[in-house]
Amino acid sequence: MQCPSCQHTDSRVLESRAADSGRSVRRRRECLNCEFRFTTYERVETVPITVVKRNSSRETFNRVKLLHGLLRACEKTGLEPARLEGVVDEIELQLQQRSGKEVSSAEIGELVLQQLSEISEVAYVRFASVYRQFQGVSDFVATLEGLHKRSGGRLHKANLATVG
Repeated sequence: MQCPSCQHTDSRVLESRAADSGRSVRRRRECLNCEFRFTTYERVETVPITVVKRNSSRETFNRVKLLHGLLRACEKTGLEPARLEGVVDEIELQLQQRSGKEVSSAEIGELVLQQLSEISEVAYVRFASVYRQFQGVSDFVATLEGLHKRSGGRLHKANLATVG
């Protein structure tokens, strides 16, 4: 590791600890030449995930784009952004663990809906309406009925009035 002060390549590790929820290691180092102390982070290198869109175009997976879509779906629902970042972390982890590094946008959408069904009925319906390109009220009704069946009849009628 090269010292940022004198560019010497020998340093010693003073302290190591997990960072970024265990995804990286933070190390405090000291240069053996000038005794300058600095911090480094070590992460596992991941292979980029390619998303195949509906129109067959391809783009690199963008967690910020996914988080933005979740934030829009969850506006005024009381869900904290930190919880949504956890959802994105979980989805990204599931995608990284796959053997293939290409995934369709439809698969990502279904992973999002699976997560949202467990945390917010309103956010689920909002996200589904954009992701599945609802054309009318019948699409909303069909989605609500499917959500009602999956939840074992626990769908809250009060929440239905706030959808949209």
